[in-house]
Amino acid sequence: MNFDFSELATADAFKLLSSVVVPRPIAWVVTQSAEGRMNAAPFSFFNVVSSDPPIVALGIGPRGGQLKDTSRNILATREFVVNVAPAGLGPQMTHTSLDYVADVDELAKAGLTTAPSLRVNPPRIAQSPAALECQVWQILEAAPQRIIVLARVVAMYLRDDALLDPDKYYVDTPSLRLLGRMHGAGWYAHTDHLFQMAAPDVADDPAVRPPQGH
Repeated sequence: MNFDFSELATADAFKLLSSVVVPRPIAWVVTQSAEGRMNAAPFSFFNVVSSDPPIVALGIGPRGGQLKDTSRNILATREFVVNVAPAGLGPQMTHTSLDYVADVDELAKAGLTTAPSLRVNPPRIAQSPAALECQVWQILEAAPQRIIVLARVVAMYLRDDALLDPDKYYVDTPSLRLLGRMHGAGWYAHTDHLFQMAAPDVADDPAVRPPQGH
């Protein structure tokens, strides 16, 4: 069956997209308001889209027809921290998705603590094994109260025991035990069930361009 998205309701388009674009990495975003109030919320419309410069993309929809607190804070301060969500913090991560009023600290409600960031004002989640400190590069208004944030990663925290070789920047990714967002309400995936697939042998195929440097 084919679907013409120009003929679909927004909710139906979301169901289709979120069911096949999986697993999606989870951005557990910490922001601060201009007055210094803390906010934390998870988002799965997120990914890294460039390494030079290091850019991540974050899509934030409305809530109740209004900007979410995360959107308001990013628009006001133009910085935030993306924390990764490991399996052991799944309940706390989902707890911060609740629609608290703006002056409530979701991290405190979830029993989490913070640690200072290196380059931005919002702190990272101390229990998270990795965090990306981000400064806004560009903001797109995708629809009323719905924004797409392109942000430059200016610093990164990684738990020491997740580094296999600090000199070569090799990371023990499976040890992070990260969660991925799946389809529908409440479905997630573990991203540490891995297999390795060898690249095709094209050494003698003249139609294939030789490898290029990163």
